[in-house]
Amino acid sequence: VLSSLPLQVMLYFNVYYFPVWCLAEGIMLHLKYHLLPGHYQFLLVTAFLILSLAEGSRLYLGYLGNLQEK
Repeated sequence: VLSSLPLQVMLYFNVYYFPVWCLAEGIMLHLKYHLLPGHYQFLLVTAFLILSLAEGSRLYLGYLGNLQEK
């Protein structure tokens, strides 16, 4: 089994785009947070945290799995 160069290139660029996405989402969350009802505020923050943690984990595990050929 060999490591995948196209996968590694996509992971490489995604590592640089992820902080930009996270910053943009955080700014949008901050701007519209006070306009939403309480239950939507909770759901929005929860979804943002889950998506951020999942994407960070996916990038980390993708790097480890691809470079170690697993």
